[in-house]
Amino acid sequence: MSNRALAPRAPDTAPAAPARASPVECPGLRWEDGILSAVRERVVAEEPLAVEIAYERTGQTVRKVISVTMRTPGEDGDLALGFLYCEALIDGAGDVLGGELLGENARGEKIPTWRVRLARPPRAQEVERVSRGIITSAACGLCGRTSLKGLRVAQASGAAEVPAVSGEEVASLPGKLRQLQKVYPETGGCHGAGLFDELGAPLIVREDVGRHNAVDKVIGAALRGAIPTAGRTLVLSGRAGFELIQKAAAAGIGLVVAVGAPSSLAVRLARDTGMTLAGFAREGRFNVYSQSGRLIRH
Repeated sequence: MSNRALAPRAPDTAPAAPARASPVECPGLRWEDGILSAVRERVVAEEPLAVEIAYERTGQTVRKVISVTMRTPGEDGDLALGFLYCEALIDGAGDVLGGELLGENARGEKIPTWRVRLARPPRAQEVERVSRGIITSAACGLCGRTSLKGLRVAQASGAAEVPAVSGEEVASLPGKLRQLQKVYPETGGCHGAGLFDELGAPLIVREDVGRHNAVDKVIGAALRGAIPTAGRTLVLSGRAGFELIQKAAAAGIGLVVAVGAPSSLAVRLARDTGMTLAGFAREGRFNVYSQSGRLIRH
């Protein structure tokens, strides 16, 4: 399959987001100044989700579980689409006939399962590669892998295609993302990811207990809504690990702005793909680790 970024096909209108899961009420005790008192906290929801693919091969329906991840319920279809795209199992929304949420998967496990119906069989080696690391925690999108070979990585748009951006605009983006997060203010326990256009306007914002899930949901929503991602900006509420930069590179993102720190492998991938990577973006400052020439200097 090709490594092309998500191609422009429609106006930049964010697709309607499926219903999000509400935070869960959790009774507890709070210690303060030597006194214990009863409280009712709201915590972020976390449940397993199996991603399953189904397709026709020689007249028979084949069903296979590709991944099991711990995620915040809601926008499961976007998560599955984004995951399959970043893993190079699909090249775009046209490869998908539909999807549905089930209570049991192909292995007989009675857990929430999003089944994606594919228009054609995927390549056998790609299915084998992805399903080797079948358990994905909320913290790590690459855990369980035996190899990084085969991950989709696209070259970011050239400098001429990625508009220059001011330092003030970069510094403002994490605050814009935080204002659009709905679950984090209530729980303090989820990550946010947002796709922004060239003028710093938000296109898609998603939240999840897993940072990689939040990015998959953003990319999946872009696929579903035919929103171009090439050359655009991805804002992350936490650190910028390799798995997030790989997903951004798969979508052809031109600029990643992270509130937290990048890893060495993330920096290397950003440099290799021509992506601008900014980290520690908070309190009016940030560090730039690659492609700093896109910043407007006064």
